Amino acid sequence: MFNLTESNIFDFTLNYDNVNDVGIFANKLEKDMDRNKILSVVNKSNGGTNQSYAYQKKLSKPIIDEIDKVLAKHYGFTEEELDFIINYDIKYRMGDELNENE
Repeated sequence: MFNLTESNIFDFTLNYDNVNDVGIFANKLEKDMDRNKILSVVNKSNGGTNQSYAYQKKLSKPIIDEIDKVLAKHYGFTEEELDFIINYDIKYRMGDELNENE
């Protein structure tokens, strides 16, 4: 339930004329995330309900990785920097989860 602010959108600079693939991947990502979303219904104490979708972004990681590659090229990132970005979730967010399988 992340809320975007104007600064999240307007302070992000990108020359879209030079990054045509981003639009293609963005549409692909949106469709994939929509396909993988789960409806979450919470029963409220007053008898009503609150509904929202939970997006399983991890299922769209291959598409996100492709977007990262296009952006890394656009911003001139090194291979090491790109590797850090692509593997950040695996190294830092899924570390404990990965160790449970050992």
